[in-house]
Amino acid sequence: MGYREISFEKRIKENIKNYAIKNLYAMDMLAEYLQVLADVYGIELLLTDRHGEKALEIGDFAGFEPDVEKKPGEKIRVADRTVGHMYVRYDNVPEEKKEDAKKMLGKSIQLLTALGNEVYMHRESASYIDELEVKLGKENSQRKCGETEDILTGVYNKNYIEDRMQQLEQAEVIPVAVINININDWKFVYDNFGVEKSDSLIQLIASIVKKEAKDEYIIGRIDGDVFLVLIPQAEDGEAEDYCRRVQAACQAYEDDVLAPSVAAGIVYKTNVEEHLAEKVSDAEYEMFDNKLEIKNSPGYQERLQRGLTK
Repeated sequence: MGYREISFEKRIKENIKNYAIKNLYAMDMLAEYLQVLADVYGIELLLTDRHGEKALEIGDFAGFEPDVEKKPGEKIRVADRTVGHMYVRYDNVPEEKKEDAKKMLGKSIQLLTALGNEVYMHRESASYIDELEVKLGKENSQRKCGETEDILTGVYNKNYIEDRMQQLEQAEVIPVAVINININDWKFVYDNFGVEKSDSLIQLIASIVKKEAKDEYIIGRIDGDVFLVLIPQAEDGEAEDYCRRVQAACQAYEDDVLAPSVAAGIVYKTNVEEHLAEKVSDAEYEMFDNKLEIKNSPGYQERLQRGLTK
């Protein structure tokens, strides 16, 4: 089930029907927990799957046939769907312990519900990301044909980046970090050192942008001195850390002529109703603020012009 075909939210709603109790819980550990519960309170427990098939039995339920439609017992729900039923007998529980036993059972059902949801979300998220990576891997291999590649830098070209943006929107992937990376004073290099050096600067920045990125980052050159980086399902602070690494690597680069420096603007798409194209424009505005700050920083001009004295 590819990420183009179904959004992550729809996937979560639909795929739970493919999960049985045994897919969500470690049954041996669950049996131990329920056994302790039964021993402490004197209750008998029967756990079934969503269809009423017995999964765990603690006590004597001989001859008992679960009716999950008319008498469903205590429902265990994951992703808003019933995945199991818990039937309980209090016949051997002292009267003074029944209320405590019922409270503990209620807490146990809540615990199973929370644990089931956590396991389900983790597995589906991992599976979803794996599918994205496989898809990205296939598309990365296509770049060798030159259909999606920027010839000078080897990153994606503008047309392909726009296609990927459309795919992310169709798949309703959120959040997406949108990063505009602009080479500072590329024209200065072009005017003073020529085409060869200015192209070398673009290639150098591209190599740094790629080196500091994770495999799932989508990187493209969308203008002469502008790169766009998309981070699907970005974690908190991930985009900011990435930009700091890129700028630090540029600053640390030593060369007699080139003094690589970039400005970066970061925005996030956090709602499926938002459009990535608008976020790209917003990221450009953020980049200009960063550019102004960098170009007015102490030592910037001296570093930029050091090649003129060589």
